[in-house]
Amino acid sequence: MLKSASERPGLVLASASARRLQLLGQVGIEPDKLLPAEIDETPQRNELPRALVKRLALTKARTARHNAQRDPAIANALVLAADTVVAVGRRILPNPEFTDEAAACLRLLSGRGHRVYGGICLMTPRGGTRTRVVETRLRFKRLSREEIEAYLASGEWEGKAGGYAIQGRAGGFVTKLVGSYTNVVGLSLNETMALLSGEGYPVYERWAIPA
Repeated sequence: MLKSASERPGLVLASASARRLQLLGQVGIEPDKLLPAEIDETPQRNELPRALVKRLALTKARTARHNAQRDPAIANALVLAADTVVAVGRRILPNPEFTDEAAACLRLLSGRGHRVYGGICLMTPRGGTRTRVVETRLRFKRLSREEIEAYLASGEWEGKAGGYAIQGRAGGFVTKLVGSYTNVVGLSLNETMALLSGEGYPVYERWAIPA
């Protein structure tokens, strides 16, 4: 039996990402509150991509959990946090803010494989945590100078992990993808739904067609 809205636990999304909010909405999940967690995302010395993305997701969840406790309306809500890291081997690519950074990312990705790591952390009101790291492998076509310049002009790269957004124009650069597509967009829906369901959140409550 599906739980009613009054019976289900609250849900806080520790992100201001429009992509993650849209992905959750795609499967009928609507957070009760957005509490973006501003943290230092600088990799630690010799930190590997998988360890980094797990640490960032956990830190975001803890930060949002602390802030949620100040608001009685969401103090007992589940907190969902996520982060995305793009890497070529052990090399972690930035979330570029400047054109030259994005251009360097695209030149590095051109004609070779890379991996997208998605860290997900779900924190309970009592501080319990469940974390997952999802890995997706991709390969880009060899990009011409014209293609790189055109993509840079589009502005889609701004603030995106690895300097591209697969759900936009860069989708045309991908020749191979193994694993979760939604993970590359910003949040693996399969893993997220499994985590929420495991903590009693009714992920399918909005799926029924109204009579």
